Amino acid sequence: MINREHGLPIARQASLLGISRGSVYYLPRPVPAADLAIMRRMDELHLEFPFAGSRMLRDFLNKEGIEIGRCHVATLMKRMGIEAIYRKPNTSKPAPGHKIYPYLLRGMRIERPNQVWAIDITYVPMARGFVYLAAVLDWFSRRVLSWRVSISMDASFCVEALEEAMVRHGQPDIFNTDQGSQFTSQAFTEVLLKAGIAISMDGRGAWRDNVFVERLWRSGKYEEIYLKAYETVSEARASIGRYLAFYNGRRPHSSLDRQTPDQAYFTRLPQIAAA
Repeated sequence: MINREHGLPIARQASLLGISRGSVYYLPRPVPAADLAIMRRMDELHLEFPFAGSRMLRDFLNKEGIEIGRCHVATLMKRMGIEAIYRKPNTSKPAPGHKIYPYLLRGMRIERPNQVWAIDITYVPMARGFVYLAAVLDWFSRRVLSWRVSISMDASFCVEALEEAMVRHGQPDIFNTDQGSQFTSQAFTEVLLKAGIAISMDGRGAWRDNVFVERLWRSGKYEEIYLKAYETVSEARASIGRYLAFYNGRRPHSSLDRQTPDQAYFTRLPQIAAA
């Protein structure tokens, strides 16, 4: 939209287009290597101490010899898409124009596949940089139904994961998310509403609601992501894909009576169809 060779000054072009002049001149810079190292360690600490906020993470890092202030920690947490998990008062406020849906799972018994699905996003460190991983999970079987890797936190890759899960596996009765802007966006909720799927959303900072997906992230990071140093996004995507195939098809779960998620998901579906 901005023509740098036009006779009209760039500042005037920006004004006429209603965009910030600073955004025209700004050139994105890669995240410094020192910050990437700190973010990797913060990710590990957050996995171990999910209740730790910016002050506590700062203190943990300082004790490890990493000189960093609370504001810098808070900035990196925002970039990583993480926050302390605890009940906070008066924080359930949607992004402008985004509707928040009530939590529907309180007291509900999850007894079959495709009864409840959930989605979440996690930060994935690489050798130089990072990506985000979104996964759709079936609550009953813990099976990963679809997933996407993205270099940004916009809603599009979450919508793609949701649509793929529905094409491949049908649809759930209820779809549960947190109140992240990706999941409260019209692009995401519209897919669920058009399919007649009930939308359930966690309370802000409620740890109990996303525990199954958090267990997936813990397993995936300790068994795959932290053991690798992905050089490229395509390498990260391929390696994570291999791990998730192993997670679904070969990794037994104690909570599933040593079955794999594939076994728990597919062996119950014929019974439901017969019923």
